[in-house]
Amino acid sequence: MLEKSAIGRQPAITIITVVYNGVEHLEDTITSVLGQTYKNLEYIVIDGGSTDGTVDVIRKYQSKISYWVSEKDNGIYDAMNKGWEAAKENSYILFLGAGDKVLSLPPDMDKYEFDDVIYGRVELGNGRFFSSKASIALRVRNTLHHQALLVNKSVHPELPFDTRFKIFADFDFNQRLLKKGANFVYSDAFVGYAMPAGLSSRYDLAESLQVVRKNFGLVWSFLALLYFLARRTFVRSRDLFTR
Repeated sequence: MLEKSAIGRQPAITIITVVYNGVEHLEDTITSVLGQTYKNLEYIVIDGGSTDGTVDVIRKYQSKISYWVSEKDNGIYDAMNKGWEAAKENSYILFLGAGDKVLSLPPDMDKYEFDDVIYGRVELGNGRFFSSKASIALRVRNTLHHQALLVNKSVHPELPFDTRFKIFADFDFNQRLLKKGANFVYSDAFVGYAMPAGLSSRYDLAESLQVVRKNFGLVWSFLALLYFLARRTFVRSRDLFTR
């Protein structure tokens, strides 16, 4: 493991925004990042070749952005891989989409080790929060949201996202971190915001089960299916009795 003294008392954090034709929401994301008081912070924006004015928003703030590019890519996870590749070595990396926000970063980053994956709370709007967990439940469903997830690049120097998955490549990455023994640490002071109706709001059961089977095998994939069916039955029953 690298010594913390290699980067000083305050570890580097890299925040990466990936966007394509997101002019309506991008500025909110950028200002949420630039409003952070954390000193050792770099900001990267990866645009997929937008034509709606998104690039004009990026240029407005380019003096405060460490690196940005606007070019055609092969989808959101390809863009996220580009951001990962461009990030500083040994920095803790956080991904935000256009419309997502970072509300607060952990103030005590110096206490974490390089193999720690730090996760926090994710606000979903209307006072609701996603209940993040890093437990055995991650074997059957994605219990972590990227808007409050810091992963040190040294834990996985290679490109992290399998672009064969169109919706759940982040779930796949989280499961692979779990498999390789990353130490997940919760920080109550770490808070993100997920824009409603983003990619994470979509659900593809087949792809989710494919991820589980790839990483943990057929038995866990079957358990994941049982969980989904049980939860769907519960939600339908609850809705029936609350009408």
